[in-house]
Amino acid sequence: MFHNTLKARLKQGEAAVGIFAVMNSPDVIEILGLAGFDFAIIDCEHGPMGPESALTLIRAAERRGLTPIVRVPSTMESTILHFLDIGAHGIQVPQVNTAETAAAVVRNAKYYPVGRRGVAFMRSSNYGMTEPDQYFAKANEETLIVIHCENIECLENLDEICQNPEIDVIFVGPYDMSQSLGLTGQVNHERVEAAVQKALEITRRHGKLCGTIAGNGEIARQRIEQGFKYVAISLDSALFAAKCTQELKKCRG
Repeated sequence: MFHNTLKARLKQGEAAVGIFAVMNSPDVIEILGLAGFDFAIIDCEHGPMGPESALTLIRAAERRGLTPIVRVPSTMESTILHFLDIGAHGIQVPQVNTAETAAAVVRNAKYYPVGRRGVAFMRSSNYGMTEPDQYFAKANEETLIVIHCENIECLENLDEICQNPEIDVIFVGPYDMSQSLGLTGQVNHERVEAAVQKALEITRRHGKLCGTIAGNGEIARQRIEQGFKYVAISLDSALFAAKCTQELKKCRG
């Protein structure tokens, strides 16, 4: 059974810094761990990965001390089940806009008595080599649940959503929020920033942790200073592309 070092860190009130992993490469995942990131969000919503390829990335992350969180493509029971059964230390769920949807996510991600997750002794239980009672309790304790707040509908229902005790992190997506406000891509617009700040205030009022994405390390530091505890610095592909471009400009002038 895994020990969720990310969840332990967050419970202690410490900020954690991660990255979205959209490149289907275990080598990249290992490098992210060696570089010192706390977690990687293996993006199976927008990225090319399904459960089979995500499994390889989860193994690579564990090998290098990087907590593997999977952004699942939907709230469907079978989807959440697949990614947890292969050993994801947590799930990040898009488009959770109501308290009812949040409750369904918890129900699908946790075992009885918290939820109704389907039982099968897969990799998550050490292939059945962990005693069932120990496994069920440990899985409920260690699994991190992150839900996205990425549009106005969610923001309007966030007070109610935050009352669910099993939701660990509310992740504010500024790009989707900008689209919801009719300001697609304008993540620095004052209305988008006001929505981000409102989400932060609501989550903190309910004793929840708030997360977001930052374009670079400097912005990430600013977000942490604002009170965000779960911050992703861009995407692995974006950082790689930026570094390639930077070095070529130095070479070619």
